Amino acid sequence: MAGTAENEPKKEGRSLNFIETKIEDNLKAGLNDGRVHTRFPPEPNGYLHIGHAKSICLNFGLAQRYKGKCNLRFDDTNPSTEDVEYVDSIRDDVNWLGFEWAGEYFASDYFDQLYDFAVRLIKKGKAFVCDLNPEEIAAHRGTPTVPGKESPYRNRSVEENLDLFERMRKGEFKEGSRLLRAKIDMSSPNMHMRDPILYRIRFAEHHRTGNKWCIYPMYDFAHGQSDYIEGITHSICTLEFEVHRPLYDWLVENIFEPGQTDYRPRQTEFARLNLSYTVMSKRKLLQLVNEKYVEGWDDPRMPTISAMRRRGYTPESIRNFSERVGVARRDNLIDVALLEHSVREDLNKKAPRVFAVLDPLKLIITNYPEGKVEDLEAENNPEDPEGGSRSVPFSREIYIERSDFMEEPPKKFFRLAPEKEVRLKSAYVIRADKVKKDDDGNIVEVHCTYDPNTKSGSDTTGKKVKGTLHWVSAAHALEAEVRLYDRLFVEEDPASQKDFDFKDFINPTSLEILKGCKLEPGLAKAKPGDKFQFQRIGYFCVDSKHGKEGQPVFNRTVPLKDTWSKIAKNK
Repeated sequence: MAGTAENEPKKEGRSLNFIETKIEDNLKAGLNDGRVHTRFPPEPNGYLHIGHAKSICLNFGLAQRYKGKCNLRFDDTNPSTEDVEYVDSIRDDVNWLGFEWAGEYFASDYFDQLYDFAVRLIKKGKAFVCDLNPEEIAAHRGTPTVPGKESPYRNRSVEENLDLFERMRKGEFKEGSRLLRAKIDMSSPNMHMRDPILYRIRFAEHHRTGNKWCIYPMYDFAHGQSDYIEGITHSICTLEFEVHRPLYDWLVENIFEPGQTDYRPRQTEFARLNLSYTVMSKRKLLQLVNEKYVEGWDDPRMPTISAMRRRGYTPESIRNFSERVGVARRDNLIDVALLEHSVREDLNKKAPRVFAVLDPLKLIITNYPEGKVEDLEAENNPEDPEGGSRSVPFSREIYIERSDFMEEPPKKFFRLAPEKEVRLKSAYVIRADKVKKDDDGNIVEVHCTYDPNTKSGSDTTGKKVKGTLHWVSAAHALEAEVRLYDRLFVEEDPASQKDFDFKDFINPTSLEILKGCKLEPGLAKAKPGDKFQFQRIGYFCVDSKHGKEGQPVFNRTVPLKDTWSKIAKNK
């Protein structure tokens, strides 16, 4: 993780971040027997996104760094919104990122223990059953500057509270009619300490426990106690839970007897990841899915981990991105260009180079023998010493990008034009001689001549040309669909625009589907997930949902260069 200051202690040749500094201090003090045990505790109510990826990398990374453990725990305390589909997707995402958990747990594993903990609080006079409805509770809570009012049910006897709580468990009361609340301080400056709710009634089938329970613990109650049960030493949370920390500590201290054990989990907060040109709220992402703005949670325009995997991102690029972002104490907006740079950097080293023409224009090399086909050698990846080469067929008729030819070019146009020469990558130098147009005046063919003495690797002419073009043999081309994915929003921070609906900023050109693209024939064998650099265009991945064997569909991961920065500067 990136350091926070040059004068901070060093570890592995870099500055420690503030969480590592705290862990080092805990270890020096001998807390928790010198253990480091973290956890990643997602709620299974949606797919994980890039913000969760940062938390995954942080929690598992800390455990690895300090030779500790990291648990995967599903916070499944709200059966109305949770599903096995999300549980499975979370497992897949964590595995794909390259991490293994020490143990897999569910908050629902502890429902019996959590109930017993609640009973313990009632017996201590520190929790009570309240009959106020949500609106009445809100009215009693006060404001940050005005103390709240105590519930009229706050002074029920221990015996009455135990009886009512047991009857809540048995399902004798209507949903919303009663709650279990902690008895703390209605005048506390921290609103979360004003007799917070610990349990609520909810008649909903749970994905693991079925209908065994009709009362469910709130996150604040389940969180710290689950940490305690599992032996977690460092509970790493995002910054919005900073104001919850006093309640976290109060519950641990009041449920477990003083001196019962020296062990205590400790919560530390860090800034959540906010990424430009997207939204990170599960609620907003669910809106996009349900209202069909995208085709699903794994639509390659979404910031979910499964979507990024389908788009062609690598686990290494996301881990490197998380490392670059570092661990901050305050929220900020991270430029998505940094994420795109991370995947470009990784794919540049790994992705084979191939020829693909997305907007084809036919070239006929008039002095090349009809029927002749050459197998030319093309380098797979100049960044990979062991990348080798491949054979690419070359023939009299080829395709180039339409934008690579201009009949009346500007002065600094170094691609193909009448009477101008360019090199075909891994092939020959050609010169454009004339064009053929349709009835509407559109160019449909360019007739060229080639110099047979300029073959790449054995050029004997010494010719110098300024332009090099990619191409595909017309007779051998694989015709394919290519999907150009772009940023889903045109506004840098769509969720912060208070006078607008965030969906007002959806990019109308975030997906462009190109039919009839011409690709080198070897790509017919590409499998879902295979990644390539389309030379001079960008990085692409074989889609896992569309296409079929022998007819793959390709998704653009990122262009070769960041074009958005230029657009932003010109606004």
